[in-house]
Amino acid sequence: MITILCSGSRGDFQPYIALAQELQKLGKTVRITGGKSFEDFIKSYGIDFYPLSADYQSAEIEPKLLQDAQSSDNPLKMILTFNKMKKYVIGLTAEMFAACQGSELIVYHPGCSIGYFAGAKLGIPTILAAPFPMHKTTEVASLIAYGKTIMPKAVSYKLLQGMLWMAGKTGIKAFFKKEYGKLPDDLASPFEKIDHTHPAIISCSNFVFPRPQDWNADIHQNGYWFVTEKDDYTPAKELADFLAAGEKPLYFGFGSVFDSNHQVETVAIIIEALRRTGKRGIISGMGAIDNLPKNLLAIDSVPHSWLFERISLVCHHGRRWF
Repeated sequence: MITILCSGSRGDFQPYIALAQELQKLGKTVRITGGKSFEDFIKSYGIDFYPLSADYQSAEIEPKLLQDAQSSDNPLKMILTFNKMKKYVIGLTAEMFAACQGSELIVYHPGCSIGYFAGAKLGIPTILAAPFPMHKTTEVASLIAYGKTIMPKAVSYKLLQGMLWMAGKTGIKAFFKKEYGKLPDDLASPFEKIDHTHPAIISCSNFVFPRPQDWNADIHQNGYWFVTEKDDYTPAKELADFLAAGEKPLYFGFGSVFDSNHQVETVAIIIEALRRTGKRGIISGMGAIDNLPKNLLAIDSVPHSWLFERISLVCHHGRRWF
């Protein structure tokens, strides 16, 4: 059994489902941890599921925290926000550690750094699997400082790693003190502890982010991880009827974690844009929206691989965490 530790929004899970699919092709049994709200989604791909008691959707994280965590123009504000969010992951640490027991390999999202320490304690190999480049380099700035000159490039990675470690270390310390009476001997950020026994894999294209020459040889980046979608998807009647009623619409996608404080103004902008252009549109990620004009439809999650063949333009949130 290979256990993939993951938590967060649907966008966090998507590449790890793709990774699990490829591991299954090698004959491996794979399971993914996640909040209970994602159980049906993950199992629909034929992947085993290990339920966690909370995720970003069910943990009732304050909207203001999510808004601040998504700010990319103030690194100090982001650090303070991640520090506040750590209380939401303390309770998940013991559950993730339990999920690792009996595994032959632990693959962990950088937001689930307990994976590294669980592997060390249980004698199980680990792999850091990151959905974005996160290892220090002097060649390109990290996501939180890309295109800016506010700090040296290598420092921007230390800051990025520090925020992720800040959110997880409190839970790790509390868990080890309670279960073992002491902290791990090597308690520190695991993100640069990469070698042939603890390699890292990155979901990113070398055409988008050329692999830095000064990266550790055990950091592997060989392209994005795309899910193999099922061929039997059937859309809801409302969506099918809307698509059939006119020309291909525009798509406005906001993921599964959207700050509802901006819903009214964002929807108003979309409605006005469609009015000016005479186009039709689809909104995803805001849930049900009242009083929409006939040329605009709000939908729940739909496989992009199916939907994008049926629309004319994609306006996507691009994930605003960093």
